[in-house]
Amino acid sequence: MANRVIQFREALREAMNEEMRRDERVFLMGEEVAEYNGAYKVSQGMLDEFGPKRVIDTPISELGFTGVAVGAAQNGLRPIVEYMTWNFAVLPLDQILNTASKMLAMSGGQVGCPIVFRGPNGSAGQLGAQHSTAFESLYANIPGLKVISVSNPYDAKGLLKSAIRDDDPVIFMESEVMYGEKGEVPEEEYLIPIGKADIKRAGTDVTIVSFNKMMKIALGAAEELAKENISAEVIDLRTIRPLDWHTVFESVKKTNRLVIVEEQWPFASVSSELAYRIQKEAFDYLDAPVRRITSADAPMHYAPNLVAAYLPDVPRTVKLVKEVMYIKK
Repeated sequence: MANRVIQFREALREAMNEEMRRDERVFLMGEEVAEYNGAYKVSQGMLDEFGPKRVIDTPISELGFTGVAVGAAQNGLRPIVEYMTWNFAVLPLDQILNTASKMLAMSGGQVGCPIVFRGPNGSAGQLGAQHSTAFESLYANIPGLKVISVSNPYDAKGLLKSAIRDDDPVIFMESEVMYGEKGEVPEEEYLIPIGKADIKRAGTDVTIVSFNKMMKIALGAAEELAKENISAEVIDLRTIRPLDWHTVFESVKKTNRLVIVEEQWPFASVSSELAYRIQKEAFDYLDAPVRRITSADAPMHYAPNLVAAYLPDVPRTVKLVKEVMYIKK
């Protein structure tokens, strides 16, 4: 039977609905999640089913409602916190970094913090510098957190369900531009394990690694390269912490070349860590230096020409792959 096709937002909603039906400790809170059905309509209909005690509209105070949720998690509940954008989750960074991530260690294993922080991350077109930051590497730098960054409805549902069941605090990164995108999602229940990358396209000549919406660039580049008989293997990391560098390592053993595409700023980014691990573990398999394409090392400006210059794209990715293959054209 062919899988049904649903939107990204519907996949997230199904994950939350299923887990809230399964476990009465799970609840959702955030700005506009209840009465308005969610800023991006992810939580549509959830207030009607679960009521105002489990789908909770909050004031526009990320620091405040994150503190409430972290306290609830430490007292036996399992909150899902929706941020309208991860750009504004720097306000409760104290709650995430100083409390949620450290509590298990500070209490000698007595007090955990099972909580999911989720919402759209990165840029969504012309929204100006304050709404356009990609945060995976920042949160992945914090021990005690798990960081998931998804690129399609199937992965979004399976990983969000795993995140809600996980006993650690989980950062769950979506993208504003993907909520309306459609993909195949099975009717029956499934979980995707946290910490496992996925090979989205098999290939033999070069490994391209990406995650979140930059997977579009990676897969688009692979399509273009195929026209010139260059076979790219494309890997979606899916989880940034823990980082599945081993799947990348096995691919590089086969292709001998690695290009990483990401929306982070370049300094101390996900690609920095991955490039380090691969040169350390797979040095003898590499036929070219590990290369990467990131966002520009600057705030993202509003003007469309600057947006285009700022973000990775297919032509520059194709050019980079040809450079690591020493193809001069």
